[in-house]
Amino acid sequence: MTLPAHAEPFGGRMPSADDRHMANQLRQILAAQKAGEATLRVRAPGDPSPVEVNLTPAMSDLFLELLRHVGSGHAVTLVPIQELLTTQQAADLLNVSRPHLIKLLEQGAMPYSFVGRHRRIKAQDVFDYKAKRDVERTEALDALMAGDSDLI
Repeated sequence: MTLPAHAEPFGGRMPSADDRHMANQLRQILAAQKAGEATLRVRAPGDPSPVEVNLTPAMSDLFLELLRHVGSGHAVTLVPIQELLTTQQAADLLNVSRPHLIKLLEQGAMPYSFVGRHRRIKAQDVFDYKAKRDVERTEALDALMAGDSDLI
């Protein structure tokens, strides 16, 4: 995915080697905690007593995914579901050009609204479209592979 124009990667910079190392360490701790092998204890700077944190499975998965990307040195952008995106931001999330996205919008592929004279798309609609597109692509590839297996 290209980095959206409005995003600043990791606080204005890409994750450093130390950031990646810490993310990988924390990911290992969270994975062990999720598997029931360890309890996560967090100590705030200046606070002598650790605080025990119990994460829900969904929250653990979210943190693990975030830490996996940071640990790999990738830029990460969080997009709230209810966020209204510009056409450029939505195109970046879908990894398509802005003119192609506008064509999709005009064909009714996703709902959109106008703010002034500018189109805005809900992030949820972009993610829903992306999931649907990915399923359709997978099904098409499976059908293509099934057809090719007859030739072998």
